Amino acid sequence: MEGTKPVNKKLAAALSGGAVLVLALSGCGGSDDGNKELDAWAKQVCDSLPAQDAKVDAANAAIKQAATDNNAPENVQKTDSQAFQDMSDAYAVLAQAVQKAGTPPGVDGGAKKQKDAVTALNTLSTSYADLKKQVDALDTKDQGKFADGLADIATQLGTLSKTGNTALKNLEQGDVKDAMAKQDSCKKVAASASARATRS
Repeated sequence: MEGTKPVNKKLAAALSGGAVLVLALSGCGGSDDGNKELDAWAKQVCDSLPAQDAKVDAANAAIKQAATDNNAPENVQKTDSQAFQDMSDAYAVLAQAVQKAGTPPGVDGGAKKQKDAVTALNTLSTSYADLKKQVDALDTKDQGKFADGLADIATQLGTLSKTGNTALKNLEQGDVKDAMAKQDSCKKVAASASARATRS
């Protein structure tokens, strides 16, 4: 009977999304004075990012580590369950941060972009919580069923990474993107994401 190793690798590969709020920021750095109010808004959002980015990165790393050869299904289940819980918590905190920051000032359609970003982050949080429930419900005694269950979760995980990034890029455009790119905390997360991309 085949083990779960190939499926675990698929699960790990699906995690290439990384932290969601940084993709549009990479390689940017506004040098103008910009909008002081918008800069303050960006700082509020950016300052919440590093801790949650680290939490998501650690969860990604844990799942990849669990995908090592000959890891017992029980260990994979426990690790993946905690990782999905951590991801769910991280996106919930980010949603609260964007909600608390309010509408980005001086931005066309800012209220809608903010609302959509909060909705996207909350949806991600709920989706990862659902994946945790699915992992918890897998039968670790039956390798075949466990492998099938992991394969399904890996497929959902790949979709989640893409939808999260797409929804949030709408918030990170124009002046908002420039304002966020100037914040040290956002630069730190962008550098971390760049390093991860190089590693993977």
